[in-house]
Amino acid sequence: MRRWQEIYSGQDREVIARLRRQRRALPSEKLAFVIIDTNWRTLGPRGTPILEATKTTPLACGLAGWEAVAGMQKLLTACRDRRVPMVFVTGDAVTRHHMGRSSTKNDQRGPLDLKAEEMPEEIAPLPQELVVRKTRASAFFDTPLDNYLRLKKIDNLLVAGNSTSGCVRASVVDACSLGYNVFVVEECCYDRLELSHLVNLFDMDAKYADVITLEEALACLTQAQMTKSE
Repeated sequence: MRRWQEIYSGQDREVIARLRRQRRALPSEKLAFVIIDTNWRTLGPRGTPILEATKTTPLACGLAGWEAVAGMQKLLTACRDRRVPMVFVTGDAVTRHHMGRSSTKNDQRGPLDLKAEEMPEEIAPLPQELVVRKTRASAFFDTPLDNYLRLKKIDNLLVAGNSTSGCVRASVVDACSLGYNVFVVEECCYDRLELSHLVNLFDMDAKYADVITLEEALACLTQAQMTKSE
């Protein structure tokens, strides 16, 4: 049993089990990998615990973020080998600077910091890969993401990034509402609060997505690559 399942009572797990639809297998076709808000603003200094990282980077998630990046890097390599389309979602720093509030109650206006929205080199997009910039929580709100996916005839999404309880969840809910099959990769998501991370993995798995392990995602992609090569 995974940790996000353990925090709930046996009764809660039984209720979910009775209501839960049959789990879906990750398809190898019509698939895209979407990485949400995994940038310097949400990570903070490399390898720094969260209580230290937030002294200089208020929205940093610390080690949880960098551990997720390591998982994303493995999955990114597998997706590129399989030619799975990549979508990198990050903040629109310029628009947010001028307009203020973005996805939270706090007014985030301050000095314009373009580097904060850049992704670390482990998961940096290639020149030909799509980068979507957003000003609200969901990767779909007022962005071209849905149009791009439909143009590519993609209806299955692997999702990773930050924060599990915020932008990841908002994007997953919108993706489900738009008819996509969503697979959230557990080890590739992170949050500033561990409880929020665990609760939202449980909730997304119960309602909007299938939460799968990194091992499951890699095994599916590897098998698809082997089958294609035969």
